[in-house]
Amino acid sequence: MKVVIIGGGFGGLKVARKLTKKKGFDVTLIDRFNFHQFQPLFYQVATAGLDASSISFPLRKVFHKEKNVHFRMADVKAIDSSQNKVIADPEVFSYDLLILATGADTNFFGNAELMSCAYPMKSTVEALQIKYRLLKNIEDALYAKDEKELQSLMTIVVVGGGPTGVEMSGAIADMRRFVFPKDYPELDFTKMKIYLLEGSPRTLAAMSEKSSHDSQAYLERLNVIVKTGTIVKNYDGKTVTMQNGDIIESSMVVWAAGIKGNVPDGIDKDLIVKGNRIKVDRFNKVINSKNIYAIGDIAYMETEKYPHGHPQVASVAIAQGKALADNLLKHSKQQPLKEFEYHDKGSLATVGRNLAVVDLPKPKLHIKGFAAWLFWMGLHLFLLLGVKNRIAVFYNWIYNYITYDQNLRLIFRAFKKPIKPIK
Repeated sequence: MKVVIIGGGFGGLKVARKLTKKKGFDVTLIDRFNFHQFQPLFYQVATAGLDASSISFPLRKVFHKEKNVHFRMADVKAIDSSQNKVIADPEVFSYDLLILATGADTNFFGNAELMSCAYPMKSTVEALQIKYRLLKNIEDALYAKDEKELQSLMTIVVVGGGPTGVEMSGAIADMRRFVFPKDYPELDFTKMKIYLLEGSPRTLAAMSEKSSHDSQAYLERLNVIVKTGTIVKNYDGKTVTMQNGDIIESSMVVWAAGIKGNVPDGIDKDLIVKGNRIKVDRFNKVINSKNIYAIGDIAYMETEKYPHGHPQVASVAIAQGKALADNLLKHSKQQPLKEFEYHDKGSLATVGRNLAVVDLPKPKLHIKGFAAWLFWMGLHLFLLLGVKNRIAVFYNWIYNYITYDQNLRLIFRAFKKPIKPIK
């Protein structure tokens, strides 16, 4: 069976790895990047805590010893289900079975100005762009001509109070406390403002009320200005405008307020629901299709426990990838298939140094503070691909913790003309 998987994220990679060395399966994994990206740690790349290479792993290296799995770096343009083909640049791939694991991208809700001015964080490249802008703004603040310009450069607005927004706000607050005053003694960082804007009534709305309360309390302890029930209407690069008419003057907005599935052309529009997700059955097969499956952020599956679809988190993608691969193996052996059922093992988020929240369903338990922070670090180290990456991340965390410093504050810029070699 010729299996094509689009997307090398958590879900797609799980399927491919489960099918390695399995007879009867020829697997092609397609991604527009040649590396797997560990999304939960993007915010640490964006705040100079980790190097981008430490949370990325070459996809080809994953399958060095596997003869039945092949990787292709390509941009998928469309799906031709009638011909069983994936139209990509620079190649067209034929398949017997197609698995969509394309993940999700930032949702700007159709606002073109927000899209052009705010900074998303759904890839390693975007995380590096945020780091560049964050550090460059502080550099530019040294040359500010008036108080208004200075305050704008030293005001950071994070939109979205989910885990990404909370973790990003807390990390920037730690930089303001421990790093920036040493790097820039000429500036008064008591004037630096960090806003976290959330449209719903509480931060970490998908977690327990205790976690929401604790996360907001931690952020406020770090002097992050948290505004819940606040919907951003627009941002023009200088002014953030809220739906209630309030404004914030800021030179930088990080947008973590929503995501939408990356649905390739060729999928029946009637199967696409809110959030750009594709309707699938309990086996992750796309409704009304014979040989197309969708897993992870892009899949919309209604179950008794999750009548409005599963949460768009890595653990769901991994679980669906494993379940689908297991069913494919069962099908090849003519064994009965098993419906997918998600067993939530808990959720967690870090807010800053020694501060985190963890919710465990069984036993029902809420952990906060230093213990939760250690739990958070241990889990993320375990989930990282590659021993070298784990060692690098662990070393950086230890170094940062002991020195109260992040040693990756490098501002790279592209030169307009190539540098001529010295003769």
